[in-house]
Amino acid sequence: MATKDTPQEHPTNSTTTRILPRTGARVIVEGLELLGCETLFAYPGGSILDVFDELAKSEKLHLILPRHEQGGAHMADAYARATGKVGCCVVTSGPGATNIVTSLATANMDGVPMVAITGQVSTKMIGNDGFQEADTCGITRSVTKHNFLVRDVNDLPRIMVEAFHIAKTGKPGPVLIDLPKDVQVAKTSVPFPTTFDRAGYKPSYEGHPRMISRLAQLLNTSNRPLFYVGGGVISANATELLAEIVHKANIPVTTTLMGLGAFPESDPLSLRMVGMHGLIAANKALNECDLLVSIGARFDDRVTGKVSEFAPHAKIAHIDIDPSAIGKTMRCDLPVVGDIHAVLSELAPQLREADHTQWVEQCLSWKTEEPYTFTPLSEEGIMPQYVLTVVDQLTKGNAIITTDVGQNQMWSCQFLDHEKPRHFISSGGLGTMGFGLPAAIGAQLGCPGELVVCITGDGGMQMNLQELIVAVEHKLPVKIVILNNTYLGNVRLWQDLFYNKVHSMTVLTRQNRLPNEHVETNGTEPYLPDFVKIAEAYGAEGARVLKKEDVEPVLRKAFSDDKVWVIEFMVEPEADIEPMIPPGHAIKDLIRKFK
Repeated sequence: MATKDTPQEHPTNSTTTRILPRTGARVIVEGLELLGCETLFAYPGGSILDVFDELAKSEKLHLILPRHEQGGAHMADAYARATGKVGCCVVTSGPGATNIVTSLATANMDGVPMVAITGQVSTKMIGNDGFQEADTCGITRSVTKHNFLVRDVNDLPRIMVEAFHIAKTGKPGPVLIDLPKDVQVAKTSVPFPTTFDRAGYKPSYEGHPRMISRLAQLLNTSNRPLFYVGGGVISANATELLAEIVHKANIPVTTTLMGLGAFPESDPLSLRMVGMHGLIAANKALNECDLLVSIGARFDDRVTGKVSEFAPHAKIAHIDIDPSAIGKTMRCDLPVVGDIHAVLSELAPQLREADHTQWVEQCLSWKTEEPYTFTPLSEEGIMPQYVLTVVDQLTKGNAIITTDVGQNQMWSCQFLDHEKPRHFISSGGLGTMGFGLPAAIGAQLGCPGELVVCITGDGGMQMNLQELIVAVEHKLPVKIVILNNTYLGNVRLWQDLFYNKVHSMTVLTRQNRLPNEHVETNGTEPYLPDFVKIAEAYGAEGARVLKKEDVEPVLRKAFSDDKVWVIEFMVEPEADIEPMIPPGHAIKDLIRKFK
């Protein structure tokens, strides 16, 4: 993954202008404003109140109060994914800081630029187990790109500039600033620096010319080349350049989950998503290619499966700005370390217009023979895949889609067409349930003119459901589509396949009652919970769909409305994600149908 920034791009104070003393809290607000923050997701608490006192005076920052710190940081994450800007959040010390650890880990795994500011007890109290003290830097060291504990207010202007620079350059990622109470009230006259120079942080932007030349030669001479595209292409804003190269060299493209939208799936050369639940054609192409070029992808286990049998006939080239990603999982015959946009710019003129007709036709044949399909389990029931085909027909690939994790995520990958970058927002590496709803809010705030649709399940929806009020409060017209199968569906599927159908703690209905518990239901099982009543309690529009013929009319009505909508589809409980390559297996072990 790659983005590039230069010191000259930082708006800064002039070093020749006398800076009047101001508090550390004031420096935080000035820094946010100067460094490009427009929307700030912030939850107050005792040790960060001096910053909030200054935030109240800001006329530039759009302040959003989440209802849980994790939700707020997920909003900042999705805001960054949707806009390409740095997402920003502020929370208090102790539980405020620990509540965003999951959000930081989510952003860190997926390479999302964020700056998180946390309150901390005064420097003299650190280590004394003060009220709401936590070792925030220690706790977050493994889930951030970098973090700072500010001990001297005079360092704060420099740290603010460094934090934003580190977050958005090289492989993007979250950066945390831990700010003790006494540093917030101390004063400094130090200006914001005009340059960035930190020892040890020198991302390589220009790929080695000889390596790029060798890659061009491989592409020009291979018979069955394949591009394997990840989220790094989107981070580097290189999607148009990728399309130019793909069409010039006539090479099929498959993407990771994070790469969805990097290359339009309506293009004949698109083989869609690869991996565990990817298109069979994509996996077959990967298995048969003689040259695999990874562009901004990291060979995660959901793609590689059994590493020893991955791309068995191919030479492997890997383009990435993060040198640690190259060779970490898979052998690499040709590494190219650099900014993806810069590397592709150098590569494009060296490529010959190619034919590859036989190879392309073979890939398209596989694609035609085994598309994503589903078989209804009953005449009356609603298949979740059908709901998503209707969503796709109504949105025509133009909506920003956010998802939770599990079956709803995979069906969204399969049955929605992904045509544009930054329009599919999902927790990839960490697989975080509860991401979908706050992500929809963050994306809508970043892209106010877009239709934003959250695809979630009855499990994930309940993890950050409280953030629904934020959408209502700010009149954000997000549409929440709940695929309610009364299960933790993906875990239930794995229990069916690998644990003798023992549904331990995956049934989200009264089946989880205690052995001798008597529940009065008047002969009928109630909705648990009643998402329609919850939506109405929060001030949103709510609807429950029980019949297939009602799917399209309800979605059409919701998508044309300017209110927040929560639509609960009671789908077939045992609908499964097909096809599937079992974890740790190769494509030869592909399961096409479970039933």
